[in-house]
Amino acid sequence: MSGLHTLIKNKISRNGAISFCDYMEMCLYHPKFGYYNTEGMKIGKQGDYYTSAYLSTAFGAMIAKRMLEIWLKLGKGPFTIVEYGAGTGKLAADILAALQAHPELYEQLRYCIIERSPMMVSLEKERLQEKVEWHNDIAEIKGIRGCVLSNELLDNFSVHRVIMQEQLMEVFVDHCHGFKEVLRPASPALTDYFSSLNIVLPKDFQTEINLQAISWIKEVAMSMTQGYVMTIDYGDRSPEIYKSSRSAGTLCCYRNHTVNDDYYAFIGEQDITAHVNFSALSYWGQKYGLNEVVLTSQGEFLLQMGFNNWVMNAFSQEKDVATAAQKIAMLRHALVMDMGCKFKMLFQEKGMEGLDLARES
Repeated sequence: MSGLHTLIKNKISRNGAISFCDYMEMCLYHPKFGYYNTEGMKIGKQGDYYTSAYLSTAFGAMIAKRMLEIWLKLGKGPFTIVEYGAGTGKLAADILAALQAHPELYEQLRYCIIERSPMMVSLEKERLQEKVEWHNDIAEIKGIRGCVLSNELLDNFSVHRVIMQEQLMEVFVDHCHGFKEVLRPASPALTDYFSSLNIVLPKDFQTEINLQAISWIKEVAMSMTQGYVMTIDYGDRSPEIYKSSRSAGTLCCYRNHTVNDDYYAFIGEQDITAHVNFSALSYWGQKYGLNEVVLTSQGEFLLQMGFNNWVMNAFSQEKDVATAAQKIAMLRHALVMDMGCKFKMLFQEKGMEGLDLARES
């Protein structure tokens, strides 16, 4: 029995059943035993999952190209990039490397990372030696004129699990000879979530509600003076999230590159994620002053930004033509077709006229 298992069990013994949201929060973010605060590589071959940035510098280069466009649309001048949850710092390093080719922008650039995991901060600081500053909260960064970026952040926010019975019920976690789930009437905050989005769940439909994402988009909107919010994650709009084939929800765990739905195993030793509802992010973003520009797939974005030309140029010096062709094909499949279809990119703006993402680059 792990130390975190014991801590959660004791908390339940003292206070009674806890919401699944509180359970997930402890599993992922407990200061000592949480998944993201323990040693060990999370990303890559030796970890539990891959990210697009880990597979190739192309991903960061294409995002850097969009940052350049935003900077020009803002009329140049001081430019701030805020990245939430930078992981190992790989994406930030690739973006900064690409932007160095534009000295005027790079000189005026401020790159801020908001990271809640001390373990990840240490990894980021090993990789990022200049231009980067770290913050605990976006409120510390005044007057953001630029872009707020997150890549696979919101899917790791702790979620409430609910199921529709005669009324909406929330899943709580109790302990009696092991963890067990119990149902309690959902709070007004949870029922209001669905009424705000005009969602009516059918009987026995189970899903997740990410209230932390609402708080997050509000904080981002309040902190931004002018610019764009770029949110990259897996998920979809409400019609897809709540279709009948998803009646068991989207929550899952990642461990050693395999997926499972045993949330009560490997406590603190596996990632727990849920799909992002981009309809909710757009709705509450609008309430707090962010206008949706477009929701597109990662694959579409990369192609629009010139991904094909980038990879051809990147491998143009490869002596072995067959090897180069194989590498190009693998990157296209992974970033454009596979992860490119799974991941969505939501662009929202504040104080802008909108950014045309439909044109070819």
